Amino acid sequence: MEIINRLTNIEKKYYRPVVALGMFDGVHSGHAAIINRAVEIAKKIDGTPAVFTFSNHPLTVLNPENAPPMIGSRGLRREIFAGLGVRLLIEIPFTKDFAAKSPEEFLRLLQEKISPACVVTGPNYTFGRFGKGNGRMLLRECENFGFKAEVLQAVTIDKKIVSSTRIRELIACGELDEANILLGREFTYNSQVVHGDRRGRILGFPTANLEIENNRAMLPNGAYIVDVKIDGKIFPGIANIGNNPTFKVERRRLEVFIDNFSGNIYGEEISVSFIKKIRDEKKFSSVKELKEQLTKDLNDARDFRNR
Repeated sequence: MEIINRLTNIEKKYYRPVVALGMFDGVHSGHAAIINRAVEIAKKIDGTPAVFTFSNHPLTVLNPENAPPMIGSRGLRREIFAGLGVRLLIEIPFTKDFAAKSPEEFLRLLQEKISPACVVTGPNYTFGRFGKGNGRMLLRECENFGFKAEVLQAVTIDKKIVSSTRIRELIACGELDEANILLGREFTYNSQVVHGDRRGRILGFPTANLEIENNRAMLPNGAYIVDVKIDGKIFPGIANIGNNPTFKVERRRLEVFIDNFSGNIYGEEISVSFIKKIRDEKKFSSVKELKEQLTKDLNDARDFRNR
């Protein structure tokens, strides 16, 4: 998949682009439906399946105080796009200048810079200044700008619409099972491994430590069964989210014990996919008690996987 970070004329390089439009935060099952449809159309017309999105959420520019935490990183989003069959990702910064464009200017920009054969989006997609452009306008005006358009219906699960807003709420309140169902995959946090306090090695449970960024969605504190991806390989593990109250650590972080793994991964980016919650965060009266609990957590995780 090729990634373009600024708008340049691409119509000569990519034949008949079919473009999925959206922010696609988390790339949940509703987003996947839009992208899958774009890929399907592109195959039928021998075109190029593409995504047009922003590298930052528009609210980080328009209303920073109310910008939502992102469900996944840009790197994870790119990985999912590629897995869905996207061959071209147009991922540009959302700026005040871009926000000032009228809906007609946005459509003209698509025409002049991308020249799509077709664009595909969802029912809540808006574009142009103050979000005045919507699906109805897109369907009405697209042919005037030289392309076709499809606006898909919202994806529902158990009669409830799948949305990034709902998934963020589920993650924040710890409803992991339902969040994973709506995502169509496990909720995943990926980041660079940083140095911790090295207490895990003393306990016999060396951990990979990841900082929890304020602008990223994260589950409540506690212990979880996880899968860990390192260099494309998947390893089983357990993870703890929290402040490590036994040792009075004030900084909230994610600590991951990777089962049957040895290797130096400091500075590397890893992905942690959350499968099941084991327990809430606890403060232990002694290191011995903590070690016993970690052993139990690991055994519980192994039993869960062997069911």
